Amino acid sequence: MGARLIIVSNRVAVPDSPRTPLAGGMAVAVKAALKNRKGMWFGWSGRVAEGPAESPQAVDVNKVTYVLIDLSKSDIQEYYNGLANSVLWPILHYRVDLQEFSRADASGYVRVNRMFADRLSALLNDDDVIWVHDYHLMLLGRELRSRGHRNRIGFFLHTPCAPPDILQTLPQHKEILGGLTYYDLVGFQTENDRDNFGHYLTTLGAQSRGGVFEIESRKVRLGAFPVSIESKAYMRLARNAGRSALVALVRESLGGNRLVLGVDRLDYSKGIPDRVRAFERFLENNPEWHGRVTLLQITPKSRSDVKQYGEIESEVTGLIGKVNGRFGDAAWTPIRYVNRSYSRTVLAGLYRAADVAMVTPLRDGMNLVAKEYLAAQDPEDPGVLVLSEFAGAAKELDHALIVNPHETDAVASALKRALEMPLAERRERHAPMLAHLLENDITKWAEDYLAALVGGTPARNLLAGIRALFGAPSDQAPFAIR
Repeated sequence: MGARLIIVSNRVAVPDSPRTPLAGGMAVAVKAALKNRKGMWFGWSGRVAEGPAESPQAVDVNKVTYVLIDLSKSDIQEYYNGLANSVLWPILHYRVDLQEFSRADASGYVRVNRMFADRLSALLNDDDVIWVHDYHLMLLGRELRSRGHRNRIGFFLHTPCAPPDILQTLPQHKEILGGLTYYDLVGFQTENDRDNFGHYLTTLGAQSRGGVFEIESRKVRLGAFPVSIESKAYMRLARNAGRSALVALVRESLGGNRLVLGVDRLDYSKGIPDRVRAFERFLENNPEWHGRVTLLQITPKSRSDVKQYGEIESEVTGLIGKVNGRFGDAAWTPIRYVNRSYSRTVLAGLYRAADVAMVTPLRDGMNLVAKEYLAAQDPEDPGVLVLSEFAGAAKELDHALIVNPHETDAVASALKRALEMPLAERRERHAPMLAHLLENDITKWAEDYLAALVGGTPARNLLAGIRALFGAPSDQAPFAIR
């Protein structure tokens, strides 16, 4: 039968039906990882349990088995809102000043990781390959090892990874971050993130050789695996979505104005206030653009229970009100601000319609908005990507206009350049980035990671062994040769 692939993440997104579009980035990643493989996706259902957690529930959709567990109110408050999002998230994003550590939250984080291990442990076979995702579950590998599991277990961090001196500000950092040494492979978005964690391990006394770190008789391999998108599928989606009624309505409402687009969760790491200030500076310096350009900022709210998110919302709305009051008139609103989510189809259509995308986070693991925007463009008449140097995507998409989001004048100048860029230069910049996305899509990301997890060497040298491991027919390799 071959080994199964077990995907584990904090939240599991179960489609309502086989035809329901995928919910987002993690769902797309799981689809790619489980393509032509037996396996399941295990994690939190999103429901709040009133009493003690019940046995996991299994749902089968599109040949994927989703195994769901519920969390209690205290689990969500301590593990999710607490240590994960009020401590680990800010530290990993270089924002030590925003962490709010408490022993109760740390205890809740350990408790939920143990509960995940308890529920998952009973479902595992000896030859299963386990792939754990993101900062919520750093301790799951340790907990599974303590229950006797010797499976291949990998971990992937979707966020950035800060340098050692920042990681060490985390109380109990050796217990929490050091828990990653119980995995066989820890993957990061960029080489910089990988090296930061490697340097951290050396501060714990780990010895390094060839990308493998040994500490207390445990060996862990570190690697960089930039996450991506379904490039070809997204191109098709955007072509069709560009003709949708909603996108046509947005175009009509602009009255011929050029469209600058920002799409971000409401999070302090996304640099939305800095972006608004840069747009304000652009309008200050370029009065000829008044009444000719509109910034559409789409910002769904998230983590409303965490204090800092309420504060960032107040700051953003205040800044936008100031800009619109200062520059707008009865016929033109410089910034449109929307606090809601749109489907992938609608977003793809808006990306295609936008003349410029401003992807300017202060710090981001990857930022798939940048990649989706490029894939959505008409190659014959592409828009321009203004991209923060502190997004992981900047390491790959180096033909974008790369900016430091802290430099207000520089971002304003880049926006002017983007809006006035000739067609020939837009094509020259867009073409190599699109080619890169087509070659390095989400499927290749999953292939490369799993090849390294299973054998510790590149996918091209492991096809025969992986076919046997995952039970793929000899004429249908689970990993394409690229």
